[in-house]
Amino acid sequence: MSIARLWSRGEGRQQRPPAGLPEGTRLYAIGDIHGQIGQLRALEALILADAASGSSGRRLLLYLGDYVDRGEDSAAVVAHLLAGPPEGFETVRLKGNHEALLLDFLLAPADGARWLVNGGIATLNSYGVACEEDDPTDEETLYDLHRRFLAALPEAHRTFLEGLALSYAEGDYFFAHAGVRPGVALEAQSPEDLIWIRYPFLQSKADFGKVIVHGHTPDTAPVERANRICVDTGAVYGGRLTALVLEGSERRFLQA
Repeated sequence: MSIARLWSRGEGRQQRPPAGLPEGTRLYAIGDIHGQIGQLRALEALILADAASGSSGRRLLLYLGDYVDRGEDSAAVVAHLLAGPPEGFETVRLKGNHEALLLDFLLAPADGARWLVNGGIATLNSYGVACEEDDPTDEETLYDLHRRFLAALPEAHRTFLEGLALSYAEGDYFFAHAGVRPGVALEAQSPEDLIWIRYPFLQSKADFGKVIVHGHTPDTAPVERANRICVDTGAVYGGRLTALVLEGSERRFLQA
C-alpha cells in the first residue's frame, strides 16, 4: 500500500530569496532505499502519477544512495535501477556509504567486517551468498564470502556501483548522500565527507551557498532547515520511503 503525504516549507527560515530550480524542471530526490524494493516501486508509481499531473517539461529522478544493505532485496534494487529511468525522465544515481563499504569489501576482503556488521549480510543473502557462521568476521570466513560474492555478483551490478556519482548540483540545490563539511567549498568537498559526514554538517547553521539535499541520517519525517533538507525517513526500519519534489521555488514530499 502506498501513501502520498505533502508538507509545506518549515517555519523559522532566514529571510532570503527562496531556493529554486530552472524553469521547466521538476526534480524528484529519493532517500535511502536499503533493499526495500516494494517501497521503491510504490514511490516511483506515485512519482509517475505526479509527473503526469503537471505541465510538460524536464523531469529528473535523483537517487541519494544507500541502495543496498539491511533490507532483504538489495540485489533487486540494483537490478531495478540498472533497468533505467521511466520514459521521459533523466536520472542521477549518487553513491552512499553502504555502496562504498560493499566496494571496499570487494577490494580488500580482510577489511570486510565493517560492512558485514552494518547490513552487508543481508546484501550477500540477496545475491544467494549464504552466511551461516556464528562469527562472520574472522579472516577465513571473510575470504570465503568474498570468493562466493565475486562469483555471484553480476558484472553489470559491480559496474553500476563503481560508476555512481558523489554529488550533483541543480539550480540552488546541491545533492549528496550524507552532506558537506562546513567551511569547505562545494566543489572541494572530499568523497569521505560527501558519503559519511554527520554532526559537523547536521549541527551547522552555515549558508553553504546552495541548499543541501541529503539522506544518511534517518528521522521519522523529512527534516527541513534553512540550509539543508534530509529525506531519509527510515524505510528499512519500518518508516516510509520519501521523495522530495522540487519545481521552481516550490517544495513538497511524496512518501510510500
